[in-house]
Amino acid sequence: MGPFLGPLGIPCQAPPWGYVAGADLKTGQIAYKHRNGTVRDMTPLPLPFKVGVPGIAGPMITKGGVAFLGAAVDNYIRAYDLTSGKVLWEGRLPAGGQSTPMSYATDDGTQYVLIVAGGHGSVGTKPGDYVIAYTLAK
Repeated sequence: MGPFLGPLGIPCQAPPWGYVAGADLKTGQIAYKHRNGTVRDMTPLPLPFKVGVPGIAGPMITKGGVAFLGAAVDNYIRAYDLTSGKVLWEGRLPAGGQSTPMSYATDDGTQYVLIVAGGHGSVGTKPGDYVIAYTLAK
């Protein structure tokens, strides 16, 4: 069982295949909708084309309005501005990051975002056994 892919390892329908979107909860309207991810880790050539790729996992949202998402099949974790959907930061993962990030703070007030980069067999991402934590700037 797995995704239906063509000979190049990408879905058989035309892109985009994945979005990051935000809704205005007052109006119920879509506030923004941007393509999420590249085909870099889906094809034999590491192409950085931002076409919007499939993803499997959810976001984690901070009190400061930043959404962290590692769902895309291009092995990145990204930080998005919650109100605009603009990418604020991205970090390359050593394996598939198809997991929902989490956040925690230490006694000194330092906040961390943590993600498990273990890959996901059903979407064909690189397997791994990594637990990675990033420090958020104060």
